[in-house]
Amino acid sequence: MRKLVLLVGLLFSISLIGQTNISITSTTADNIVKGNYNPANYTATTVINTQGPIACMLDDELSPDSLLSYLEVLETFYTRHTYSDTLSADTGIGAARRWVYKKFQSFSSRNDNRLQPAYLKFDQISNPCGPANGLKNVLGVLPGTDPNSPILIIEAHMDSRCEGGCDVNCFAPGIDDNGSGTALVIELARVMSQFTFEHTIVFMLTVGEEQGLLGAEAMAEYCQQNNIAVKAVQNNDVVGGIVCGETASFPGCDPAFSVDSTMVRLYASTAFLLPHQGFARTVKMYYDEKMKGSVKVPMNIEIINREDRVGRGGDHIPFRAKGFTSIRFSSAHEHGDAGVSDTSYNDHQHTSRDVLGKDLNNDGILDTFYVDVNYLKRNTLINGVSLAMLALGMESPDWTIKNDAQGARVEITNASSPEYRVGVREFSGSTPDFDAVYRFTGNTFTVPDLQNGTFYFISVAAIDANGIMSPFTKEERVLTVTATPAGTQDNFPYSLDCNLFSVNERPLLRDSKVVEFLSISPNPTTDVTTFTIKVNEWRNTESARMLILDNVGREVQSLSLELQKGDNKVQYQHKVKAGMYYCQLIVDGKVVDVRKMVVHHF
Repeated sequence: MRKLVLLVGLLFSISLIGQTNISITSTTADNIVKGNYNPANYTATTVINTQGPIACMLDDELSPDSLLSYLEVLETFYTRHTYSDTLSADTGIGAARRWVYKKFQSFSSRNDNRLQPAYLKFDQISNPCGPANGLKNVLGVLPGTDPNSPILIIEAHMDSRCEGGCDVNCFAPGIDDNGSGTALVIELARVMSQFTFEHTIVFMLTVGEEQGLLGAEAMAEYCQQNNIAVKAVQNNDVVGGIVCGETASFPGCDPAFSVDSTMVRLYASTAFLLPHQGFARTVKMYYDEKMKGSVKVPMNIEIINREDRVGRGGDHIPFRAKGFTSIRFSSAHEHGDAGVSDTSYNDHQHTSRDVLGKDLNNDGILDTFYVDVNYLKRNTLINGVSLAMLALGMESPDWTIKNDAQGARVEITNASSPEYRVGVREFSGSTPDFDAVYRFTGNTFTVPDLQNGTFYFISVAAIDANGIMSPFTKEERVLTVTATPAGTQDNFPYSLDCNLFSVNERPLLRDSKVVEFLSISPNPTTDVTTFTIKVNEWRNTESARMLILDNVGREVQSLSLELQKGDNKVQYQHKVKAGMYYCQLIVDGKVVDVRKMVVHHF
């Protein structure tokens, strides 16, 4: 019954509680979002605008250390409740939003002042927590090279809450819900500000999610009122936890306290006449085709056949309600179902227990973390690769389906692309994933391997000359009137090999002339291991450390290193169980190299 009440309350808040006086506080950012700007005014000194270097630099430069630092700061605000203090320099939502704004300013200053920070300001007419004036989302607007192209929005809600939905005085750190999503958006703004895209990207942190999706509703309303075309919205909410709580809203997780650090879920409206599930399949295909084969810890993306968990909702929903394509990212393992009214509720979500971690021995250092920043980094990469492909690639094609004695045929009706993809799902018992994907050239394609008298869902995507795919279109339902012969399914040939990009194109620390992770010896080992690290060129290194990760990417130990020019030999006394581990050398927040280590016994 509690979940039904949550859902009814959410729908009531979306439909009946409105916003007024919605505006973007920066004239510059406002004009960019509306497409009223000269892109020549935002040209980067060094233009990086091709998919290979961008995707590979994302993989290298997105940093668990940076994500951790953001989470540590977010926890210091005590509460980020939407109705909390706006004047304090240290606590409350006002201090938090000003900190995010300053982060966007600092990222901009490092990248030709291209990223434009701003607030989306609005007044709330009514709410169970009361009316409110001057609520503010934080925006970072990165202008594209084509002012006429639809914008892209990546969002997370930065507000937090504990047991009482309107309690502004309780300790509400909100580290996973939704400091994790907030950190993800901030980190993508940091790294992606250096790149040049055709489409404008808006990095947005909303308020009011916990009181009825207020900030997202305000932005969706703003886009609709101003006729702003939006290509897609990626919402990130609860994306850092890997431990299953005792409760979790369906589809949930099982058993309690189990760990999953390699799965992320995508939620989107299931209406086949709308493009949202097609967008979810597109995001999954971007990652699987472009990056999954080359990353060190591959992620699995699970598309859920729901818009959100049962009885729950998120900031993607107001955009869908106003006709904008949107999806939600969430961890596969969620620590709770927000059932804070139950006396038996022991999970973290919507409580003061949603903290970064725990100091088990009272030495002032966290010994266990409730948000896994390595997992969070991998989710950040999935988001970033999707954003990059969308911001570089083309629009979805226009097409029709002809269904007659010659078979079901896709016919492209607008300007031709070099190639197209057709995704097919059988209607009966169909899962959210495609049953088959085919690739073709030309403007007509007979869909293979269809059985007579069977319902299918069919959708189409275009592929440009660089191998970048458009989003899949909404699906068309077809009842076939004839069978078609089997065909060759797509082999997804457009993967990226980051080793192909030179240091000049990808100026990273993974350059043997700077730092080399030479060896682990002995390997396999039973007790003590020696890491040999060679520093060939001294760059006044600020910090270096070795992360020991288990075989699913969870951090088990972090070693601070003091490196000098020349050969450095670091002895490591094992504090791990038998098994295979990854040793990740990080210098100045950037990954230098990763090597496997096998431990026979502890």
